[in-house]
Parts: sequence; C-alpha cells; structure tokens
Amino acid sequence: MFTGKWFAEAALSLMTHLFPVLIHPLGELGLIFPPSLALHIPDGFLNPPVMLVTWVVAIALIAVCLRQVKADYQDRMVPLMGVCAAFVFAAQMINFPIPGGTSGHLLGGTLAGVLLGPWAGSLVMTAVFIVQSLFFQDGGILVMGANIFNMGLIGTFFGYYVFQTVRRTIGHNRLAGMVIGSAIAAWASVVLAAVICALQLGLSGTVPLSVALVAMVGWHMVIGIGEAIITAIAVTFIWRTRPDLFYRPPRKAVPLSHSGIVE
Repeated sequence: MFTGKWFAEAALSLMTHLFPVLIHPLGELGLIFPPSLALHIPDGFLNPPVMLVTWVVAIALIAVCLRQVKADYQDRMVPLMGVCAAFVFAAQMINFPIPGGTSGHLLGGTLAGVLLGPWAGSLVMTAVFIVQSLFFQDGGILVMGANIFNMGLIGTFFGYYVFQTVRRTIGHNRLAGMVIGSAIAAWASVVLAAVICALQLGLSGTVPLSVALVAMVGWHMVIGIGEAIITAIAVTFIWRTRPDLFYRPPRKAVPLSHSGIVE
C-alpha cells in the first residue's frame, strides 16, 4: 500500500543514496527524522521487559476505562464513540509534510478525550490502534501495548486534563478557552508521547537514549503543531454546530440551554 509513510521512507532512502555527504551528517545531528523513530513502534524495536511493562499498564488502564464507561456513560455515547473512532481513523490517513523528507498526521487522542472524556476516548483510541496494527501493519503486534499506551492513553488522559486546566484558566464556557485549551493539550500530548517513546527505545537498547530524545522530541514538537491546528479546527467546528456533543462528567451534566455557553 502506497501510504504517506511509504513515500517518506522511499524519499529518505533515495536522498540517502543520492546525497550521502549531506544526509548522513544531518542524521547524526538528529536533523533528519528516521522513519523508524515514528510513534508507531514496529515489532523488534522494544525488548521483552519494556514490552511486558507497557502491556500490563495498557491492559490495566483499559480495564479501568471499561468499568468507568459501563458505570457512568449513557447509551447515547455508543454511536458517538463509533463516529469519533471512524473520524480519527480516517484523519490519521491524511499526512502533512514536515521538513526532513517525512510527514506527520493527526493522532487524535486529545480530540477524542475532549469529545468523549478520557475514559471513552481511551477506548476509542485503543480500537483504532488495534485495527491499524492488525490490518494495516501500522505499528507492531507484540509492541501494541506500548503503542496504545503512548498514543492512545497518554493522548487522551494527559491531553484531556491539560485541556481542562487551560480551559478553566481562560474561560470554561468560551470558544477561546476551548480552542486554545485543545490546541495546547494536543501539542503537549504529542511531545509527551514522543518523550515516553524515546525512553522506551532507549531502555530497550534500540538507539542511544540521547539520540532518541533529540530525534523524537525535536521532530514531534513540529508534528505537534499540525496536531494542534487540526484539533483546534475540529473543536471549533463542533462547538459552533453541536456543542452538546462535548463531554461533561455525567453527575455534573446540565441542560445545554442552562449551561451559559457563549462565544
């Protein structure tokens, strides 16, 4: 399948053969983003202890999410979760170019968390990454626990609580609070996921930790800008058209007509 990732790898390979004098020094300085250091970790890049720990943490958090969704969420959330999963899955197929011969795409964890809350959002992201790994070879099967933890659980939980903090600071029921909060949360969640991924690769001995941190964090600070822009656009559109779709803790839910929403 000729995906954006395939073209990025092919372009980098071609550039490396045609301009080795230029490409190799840039790569050593962390200025070329190796496709193998993308957030979707392939099989063989993590050692067994790191894989085991990430699987245990991911399964434990997923079990908590399932219990919370079953206890607190209403049936009307189920179709919204399906729509959100389909949107995130489709949006991840759209790559945007970044310098260095590669590309980035939406992860969607913060967007899912903002729309559905951290519990249901995490389940949606878990389902997306399982489908991507099993049917599209986007991320390894043995390391799926790490991929779910890095991109799904960190994106939704960390992104959601950063979003809520910024939103309360700027204005809980104002569009500016929603947009700025979601943009900052989306960017920060991508960078944190890159840091965690670099630590996992470093602990596994795949690459030196310093190299992994420079390459992962440096480039994902750029990719995070795209994540922030797409998330902010989606949040703005939903706010203007269906503000009732945003997640509110069920026990604190109030009718939309009484919520005092203003722009």
